[in-house]
Amino acid sequence: MPAAAGEVPMREVARRNREQILRAAREIFVDQGPDAPLDAVARRAGVGIATLYRRFPDREQLIRAVAVDVLTALTGVAREALDGEPDPAEALRACMHAALDLKIGSVMPALAGHFDVAELLAEVPGDPVEPVQELLDRARRAGLVRADVAVGDIAFMIIRLSRPLPGGRFPHDEELAHRHLDIYFDGLRAPGAHRPAAGLPAPVIDADGFRLLRGRVVAAPDPGPRASGAVPGEPAGAGDPAPGPDATTTEPGAE
Repeated sequence: MPAAAGEVPMREVARRNREQILRAAREIFVDQGPDAPLDAVARRAGVGIATLYRRFPDREQLIRAVAVDVLTALTGVAREALDGEPDPAEALRACMHAALDLKIGSVMPALAGHFDVAELLAEVPGDPVEPVQELLDRARRAGLVRADVAVGDIAFMIIRLSRPLPGGRFPHDEELAHRHLDIYFDGLRAPGAHRPAAGLPAPVIDADGFRLLRGRVVAAPDPGPRASGAVPGEPAGAGDPAPGPDATTTEPGAE
């Protein structure tokens, strides 16, 4: 039956739910590890636990889908940078910032051991290394990036910067990572290459600001939700709810 005027088609609802679940799972798994309660994922995604189980019947399928989704998105942002940005250096920089937003350096290590990377890549439309290499080659040919820069210099810096600072308490962690990426990228530029006139993005942390914040960086993580896998506000040891009969209950927009 076609959707009534003003209603979202069920196929669109299903696609949106899947995207929200994968995005929420990526964030939860980075924060709490792959054993985090799946009802926490459902809550963050804004869907019922039954909807999550309909899309992903078990944890391993969800973990694998998150990894495939991240790698597919990485290939996509690299292709978008190739096609959409005429300046070779800016295209490479844009790709690096987009990859940083994907938190790939946090997601993939958090899920390590739950899949074989070679098998996983077979499910991804193209190896993300290829468009990144093409972006780098184009920037080097234009004389905008040092000739001795390799793909590993890009990939491993993204991995380093996408991991949260120790303790999980540092404010503006993501914004600071993008600032540091811009500083790093200026180091990749060829001698004499044009540098953008715009200054570095916020936050600017001077000596006084660092003195106020450094305790949050060096402090050990709290022995709480992240260490135990519990969710704030839930009793310790609250694991996945059993799919049970509720997993087949129809909810509005559940499919």
